[in-house]
Amino acid sequence: MERFPAQPLHHLDVLWIQVAGTLCNLSCTHCFVTCGPGERRHPMMSRGEVRARVAEALGMGVREFYFTGGEPFLHPDLIEILEDTLASAPATVLTNGTLLTASRIESLRRLSDESRSSLEIRVSLDGLDAAAHDAFRGAGAFARTIEGLRDLEASGLLPIVTVTHTGDDDPLVFRERCLHALGALGLSRPRIKTLPMFRLGRETTRTRGYAEIESLRDLPESAFDPHRLQCGSCRAVSAKGVHVCPLLVDEPGGRMGERLDQTLTPFKLSHGACFTCYVTGMTCGNG
Repeated sequence: MERFPAQPLHHLDVLWIQVAGTLCNLSCTHCFVTCGPGERRHPMMSRGEVRARVAEALGMGVREFYFTGGEPFLHPDLIEILEDTLASAPATVLTNGTLLTASRIESLRRLSDESRSSLEIRVSLDGLDAAAHDAFRGAGAFARTIEGLRDLEASGLLPIVTVTHTGDDDPLVFRERCLHALGALGLSRPRIKTLPMFRLGRETTRTRGYAEIESLRDLPESAFDPHRLQCGSCRAVSAKGVHVCPLLVDEPGGRMGERLDQTLTPFKLSHGACFTCYVTGMTCGNG
């Protein structure tokens, strides 16, 4: 019989909210939840739904919220949703950076100034020049994203730049290369987070899915560190329920229940993405 380690939930600190569902203005060739224009497998969550989920989470000890999609800035009520949330806890918005208009940045700056909790904006890059980034995200995406990053920095909102590490070079060397490239593009104080590639969603077509060997199957109990993974302290919600993490909202078995209190049990780490998270020690969070 196949044996996979089970990840316990030590404490529920973080909630991911798929506020925009799977709707996005881009159709990235590696998107792990296959988002894009007209993609509505996961509907947008209403302001009322989000407010209820935030209240539910706060009552269970959650201390931080992440807003994702899809593209969160397609949600017509995102600024109001952030205002609601920031009244109680820090929030981060994950965005592709192409829809950061002057009025949106002004609203974000106001929220940051007036809220007692911190607001972070995280912008995704999949390459350090237009050729590399646009190969994933479409022609012109790099220019619009860099413009958004510059405008955020000019407003005093120092964005976190999430860069996909697609090569085999040393992570520290790659990070230094990212800092140098972003500095050359006009960002004076870039904050970098690197993420590995996940073989989910459209990436399974662009390259391949997970191989049988890329698994935590039969990992010896003595070798398993139950404090290594983010799913020991987080859950994700969409309009379809509660999921173990934001990576597995479309994966069979990734949905754990309808309410947060139904998802406090250990999770069997039988997915390929669990293997990537474990061997790289990564977290989707800002840390």
